[in-house]
Amino acid sequence: MEKPSTGDADESREGGCMGMRVERTGHAHQRSLVTALSLTCVVFLAEIVGAVITGSLALLVDAGHMLTDVSVLVASTATAVLMRRKPDNVRTWGWARLEVVTAAAGSMVLLFVGLYAFVEAGMRLFGGSDDGVQDAGLLLLFGLLGLAANLGSLVVLASQKHDNMNMRAAFLEAMNDALGSVAVVVSAVVIMGTGWRDFDAVAGGVIALAMVPRAVSLLHHAVSVLLEETPEGLDLNKVRQHMESVPHVLAVHDLHASTVSTGMPIVMAHVVVDPGLTMQQAAQILERLQNCLLGHFPISIPHTTFQLEPEGYRPPEAEHLHA
Repeated sequence: MEKPSTGDADESREGGCMGMRVERTGHAHQRSLVTALSLTCVVFLAEIVGAVITGSLALLVDAGHMLTDVSVLVASTATAVLMRRKPDNVRTWGWARLEVVTAAAGSMVLLFVGLYAFVEAGMRLFGGSDDGVQDAGLLLLFGLLGLAANLGSLVVLASQKHDNMNMRAAFLEAMNDALGSVAVVVSAVVIMGTGWRDFDAVAGGVIALAMVPRAVSLLHHAVSVLLEETPEGLDLNKVRQHMESVPHVLAVHDLHASTVSTGMPIVMAHVVVDPGLTMQQAAQILERLQNCLLGHFPISIPHTTFQLEPEGYRPPEAEHLHA
């Protein structure tokens, strides 16, 4: 009798503490994203002006990349705000899944810009174009300006990059920006030292190559969550075997595992048990199953839904299928 009352009190305290932690984390994410967005907007405007003045492809590509970053950071900031809202009867998980949608959209935009930049670099190198950098000194100035701002964004976002996919997408955008700025600086230095203006197109291609793999990786991760694939590192065969080793459990079927958003894996299953069990025995089975998913596997699953079915039970849908 004392366990339910103590458990309810502990759960209430734990829920309150978790709510406060989520709220503090949400505020921190929002502040970091707003800071990174402000820095990115300043660099974007500067690089647009610089690309027009110098005629640099590398700077133009990086400015286009910056435009996608502005869009992604705006979406990420809005997502961070919405994710702080509590679940309701319409959105039972709240806005948690929005971080995955934002990450997927941002990675697709980043992938498109990277492929476009790579094609444009090839056309400038092998298409006989006379376009080239007009002022390598200004190119170096704008490149250094962009690099300083990008490093500032990286410092702001680095400590939170593993918090969720939304923050990871924002950090990857800042990292790609920094690499792009490095390429612009290198391009300016090489042109000033050698006079080879086509090296600017090479730098543009390098920026594109840096974008694409990261965009593909983030897109793959987001799509796997949207398709409700089993969380990486969780072997459902081992989960089933471990659950079936619990006393009075005869079989496990309709076993599903997926991820709502970062840090929110879930498992659902129908559990066939011995007939004639008491409510106390059923509660003990549920407790063992929940503890099994909480601490036995590499990924801890705090949210589980188990339906206990006595042996011989046939669900209503099964009756209809065999009618």
